[in-house]
Amino acid sequence: MSGISTAAVATSATTTAAGRMGALARAELTLLGRSKGTLFAALFVPLAMPFSLRQIAGGMDLKANGLSIGAVVVPGAIGISLLFAVYSALTTVFAARREELVLKRLRTGELRDPEILAGAALPSVAIGLTQCVVLAIGCAALLDAGAPSAPQLAVIGVLLGLVMFTALAAVTASFSRSVESAQVMGMPLTFASMFGSGLFIPFEVMPDKVASICEFLPLSPVIELVRGGWTGDLSGGQTLGALATAVAWTVVSVFAVRRWFRWEPRR
Repeated sequence: MSGISTAAVATSATTTAAGRMGALARAELTLLGRSKGTLFAALFVPLAMPFSLRQIAGGMDLKANGLSIGAVVVPGAIGISLLFAVYSALTTVFAARREELVLKRLRTGELRDPEILAGAALPSVAIGLTQCVVLAIGCAALLDAGAPSAPQLAVIGVLLGLVMFTALAAVTASFSRSVESAQVMGMPLTFASMFGSGLFIPFEVMPDKVASICEFLPLSPVIELVRGGWTGDLSGGQTLGALATAVAWTVVSVFAVRRWFRWEPRR
């Protein structure tokens, strides 16, 4: 495990599922700290994006569409964090651990398959969640984004996004032959989400036909829920639609992981 014994993970605090996943998460966090490129993309890219989003949003006629700077910047910043700190980072992690035979060795111990994936994902998910909180507070304080009108919608959106993009990362890694190809295979979803899910261009600014298609992208319901949490003007029907889309993507992704995830190197 690149300097960390797999046996140590399998034998430390393994009396419960939480203990087993905690031991694996600690080992994974150590490995994540050694990967400078992945760590930089996960930690610093999302934190720098709100200022770019602020400049982009400032050039749009948001008031004509009933939007504010905060309603654009905060969801966009949180979406960037989910894409880079969670999805991109975990795609690399899953592919790397598979190619190093770490996943194969872990399956011979007490850890069950869901525990292996969850334990490996915990550090990146924790980083993503922390960033979302920091970004929300920072944007409210520094960019005059204000406080959310319906915080429960924002919380639900973030939590659904964390689960969904963890599963999507495992799916992407499943069809990648190497760590390098995993990074390439993750780009289509990343770019589609950045430019089609309302991060840089809100749905209200897009042409109606384009917006109606982009609303079905994986990140779109998360952005809609977070934005609705900030503005407080998301109707009950819109909320249910966003929840249904997010849950559908999560269920499909989990099914794909159970069906196609590979535990050994692709040859």
